[in-house]
Parts: sequence; structure tokens; C-alpha cells
Amino acid sequence: MPPVPKKKVPRSKSRKRRSQWMRLKPKALVICSNCGNPRLPHRVCPHCGYYKGREVVPMEPK
Repeated sequence: MPPVPKKKVPRSKSRKRRSQWMRLKPKALVICSNCGNPRLPHRVCPHCGYYKGREVVPMEPK
């Protein structure tokens, strides 16, 4: 049989422990070197399709 807690954990104790779960962190964005739009780091730019100075995904002109 697995161990069982001796007492019920108070609601305040469990809420204090989980207080950092809900903290939102802003997404880290970098500027694309080709088009200048913000993008996620280490990913292909969704606007121009470039990554590390070369075209990875061919994009159709809008």
C-alpha cells in the first residue's frame, strides 16, 4: 500500500505552494534580420520565411 498523508493539507498551504503556477511570463521576441518583424527565437519568421539570413520557407508575395 502507498503511504497516506496523516492530516489534510490546509487550503492556504496548497494555494501558497501553487501561487507561482499562474504567473505569466512574457514571450521572448527577437527582431527578424530580413523583414524587421518580431518573431520567436530559433524559429523561421512567419512573415518572410527567413531563418539565419537565408530563405527556408518560400513565401508567396501578398
